[in-house]
Amino acid sequence: MGNVDEGHTMITDMFAILMVISLGAMAGTAIGLFIGFALRKQKQEWSAMTRSEKSINISLIVVCSAVCIAGLAWYSLQTPLV
Repeated sequence: MGNVDEGHTMITDMFAILMVISLGAMAGTAIGLFIGFALRKQKQEWSAMTRSEKSINISLIVVCSAVCIAGLAWYSLQTPLV
């Protein structure tokens, strides 16, 4: 069941890996900022936010970026079924 073909190997080049990381980081940043905006944890200026609002926004961006990178990596870098 699944990918059992021993003769087939996937060679992932550096461009594909960097593309997954960059697209995942951009998508995760956009999603994290949107969630922070929807939760009303953002102000117009960075200096106007409290320390907890800043840390919530940073953690939202980091978590959403990690999830997007993992999802894109799983989808695009998996070995095709033979």
